[in-house]
Amino acid sequence: MTKKGQDLKPVSDFIPDKAPDRFIYQMNEDKHEVALKTEGLQVRYGDKLALSEGDLSFERYKITSLIGASGSGKSTFLRSLNRMNDGVANVSGKIIYRDLDINSKDIDVYEMRRHIGMVFQRPNPFAKSIYENITFPLTRRGKYTKNQLDEIVETTLKQAALWDQVKDELDKSALALSGGQAQRLVIARALALKPDILLLDEPSSALDPISSAQFEETLLELKKYYTIIIVTHNMQQAARISDYTAFFHQGKVIEYDLTRKIFTRPKVKLTNDYISGNFG
Repeated sequence: MTKKGQDLKPVSDFIPDKAPDRFIYQMNEDKHEVALKTEGLQVRYGDKLALSEGDLSFERYKITSLIGASGSGKSTFLRSLNRMNDGVANVSGKIIYRDLDINSKDIDVYEMRRHIGMVFQRPNPFAKSIYENITFPLTRRGKYTKNQLDEIVETTLKQAALWDQVKDELDKSALALSGGQAQRLVIARALALKPDILLLDEPSSALDPISSAQFEETLLELKKYYTIIIVTHNMQQAARISDYTAFFHQGKVIEYDLTRKIFTRPKVKLTNDYISGNFG
């Protein structure tokens, strides 16, 4: 994996004339545990085809980054994975989780989202205390004792690397937190539902460099317990934290491979042009 501060320009300055137009890493499911995969995924907004050829497999307990220019389809793809596009787009194809097609009409979407959580670009804490931000979704869907809730709050805030900063002021309004703290609180809130998979849509784009670095450290710790799929415009971030990277362009996945290969020896010229800055 590319280390912090390392030049990201690929060493593959020469791409053969017969290089493929697309390359999708085929994961060997006998050797790699697949947490989620898509088959024939397409997304349409009315008559407009926004995403096609989005067949990817995501390895459990790994971080996968989705990169590409604005409007390339990466966020549309991400939001489809837990049905956030329902009602605004027509999503066809299969999204396989635990041998079930969760894109089926028979799926309880709200229950499914307990297993596949989403964190958005800008932190959206509730106008409640730090404590209640984590417990509110739980108490609306089940019965918990005060001790159980206390344990969940402490555990999730520790996982999100926020406990030491807020443990003495859990009754404080979450709206008073800094941007980086608020984003980690939102992650803790998602973790309280005990998901298998975390979907993150440009979660550090509004953070300062120090908060962003702390956020990346948090994600690297979280991947011990969760599968993480993240949309990012920051290619240095993708190179630092992810195990796999998918490059999107004009609504298609152009290249999907191990991150170290994407950033040092991409197989597709378009990928090489994008990550080396020769893209327009």
